[in-house]
Amino acid sequence: MNPSLSLAEATAALTAPGQMFEMETLVLDGVEMTVWKHAARNLGQILELSRRHADAEFLVYEEQRVTFDQHYRVVATLAARLQSLGVTKGERVAIAARNLPQWVEAFWATMVLGAISVPINAWWTTDELAYALADSSARMAFVDEERLERLLPVLDDLPDLAALIVFSRDPANREPLATHGRVNVVRFEEFLGGVDPDAIAPSIDVEPDDVATIFYTSGTTGRPKGAVGTQRNIITNLMNLFFIGQRATMRFGAGDDQGRNATLLNIPLFHATGCLASMIVSTAAGGKLVMMHHFEPGAALALIEAERITMVGGVPTIVMQLLDHPDFARFDTSSIRNISYGGAPAPPDLVRRIRESFPQAQPGNGYGLTETSAAIALNSGPDYVERPDSCGPAVPVCDVAIVPEDFEGEEPDPAFIGRSNVRGELWVRGPNVSSGYWGKPEESRRSFTRGWLHTGDIARLDEDGFIYILDRAKDMIIRGGENVYSVIVEAALYEHPDVAECAVIGVAHPTLGEEVGAVVVLRPGRRIDAEDMSRHVAQRLAKFEVPTRFYFRSAPLPRNPQGKVLKRELRDSVL
Repeated sequence: MNPSLSLAEATAALTAPGQMFEMETLVLDGVEMTVWKHAARNLGQILELSRRHADAEFLVYEEQRVTFDQHYRVVATLAARLQSLGVTKGERVAIAARNLPQWVEAFWATMVLGAISVPINAWWTTDELAYALADSSARMAFVDEERLERLLPVLDDLPDLAALIVFSRDPANREPLATHGRVNVVRFEEFLGGVDPDAIAPSIDVEPDDVATIFYTSGTTGRPKGAVGTQRNIITNLMNLFFIGQRATMRFGAGDDQGRNATLLNIPLFHATGCLASMIVSTAAGGKLVMMHHFEPGAALALIEAERITMVGGVPTIVMQLLDHPDFARFDTSSIRNISYGGAPAPPDLVRRIRESFPQAQPGNGYGLTETSAAIALNSGPDYVERPDSCGPAVPVCDVAIVPEDFEGEEPDPAFIGRSNVRGELWVRGPNVSSGYWGKPEESRRSFTRGWLHTGDIARLDEDGFIYILDRAKDMIIRGGENVYSVIVEAALYEHPDVAECAVIGVAHPTLGEEVGAVVVLRPGRRIDAEDMSRHVAQRLAKFEVPTRFYFRSAPLPRNPQGKVLKRELRDSVL
């Protein structure tokens, strides 16, 4: 630990020639990019590296415990079964299921074949599931029993789909499945058959820029789009996260207990954060992955105690639910060393609450998108305490630009790259950025230009390069010509001790265009009126930013599986 080491000094030491995080410049699709020089070529190499942890526990789910060696042998066997059915490089293989060990095995079997994994949101309706399967032209799909029931009525509308391989929460379940004349419906265990204890994964030539995944965006603004992820995109994200962790350890230390990491997987694997930032990292690093079928704070606290969880996170609301649980103090959470989250704005006061309740843990707030293969920035430790409203600096292989919202060029002016103390749309370029949306050239051209992703987030940088997300462009409220950033108003609302959840929305106004509305969920047993809440915000923000409409509700705010508030649905419910 060297607390006097600056961010720049630690970065320079880790990226020096010959070091693990040395960088080089490559021309990718006609664009010069900085890449990690020593990154693996493909995800199959990552799976092979995981065999070093052979007898260590990898997957824990309820009564199931799977070692790294057992996992590898299942993946190798499953890949051979898929290969025997003609699944080849570039074929799409979907996974539509809740968190289960078989989800992980199906993903890795697809990867070693050079096929394309298509994780699909398990919360989706029949129509939405069918849309993603048709959009990706998936040939096979791994599903759980609930998703099977949703899909059976529409299988005739999916001519590309040849087989459904069905997971069960109980692997011993052998009840007959519903059948279909054209699509083969078979249980996972039956399809897998006997597992050879010496099975070796097939050797397939997979290039860094071959497509590996299609992750569908959350769809908060319409039909989801499938963000294409290459092998390089995903491995860059893995390296990004390892780099961020090593830099934090170099500067702030690693705590007293340096045992193996145990991650609580309390977010869905079909989300990029769950798959790319939790599952793949655990596979590569030899960490234990404790899986939850769905998040429930009491059950999560019990698992933290029983499994000696070291890492927990997801989205800020998950951490808040843990802290707010009435039985929080009854559980032993002393094993927690890291609490990191992203995917949604975090109230600045959350870092104080984490430090009070988890004094042994490093808090962290990150930033990334499905289109960036998860993380591009993370703010942790003392940096986060000092700047709780920032998501941290971008990793060295990513360029960030603050671009005027009316800018129409394909590539930002060099002056926009890394410029500080101005507000604009955040653009990101790097080897982790998606190559575009599957089968949607027009949407791709609007969002990706010359290697740059137009994130749609309004942001600013400070003098040290720390990123501050101010709002989604579509969520910015224009009140009488003044820009109101909802995330700033929400942060002020969260500072009130009676507020459990809140969301700020634009409300139509005949003369101002829009006025500021706030939907508020109070903590149990608390009472406060709109006048008091308005006064609370007025003490912290400018007059034009103070909500003039308050909507109090007892039910939790509607959220998608990634924890983002569904503001369109929220507007419809209150206006």
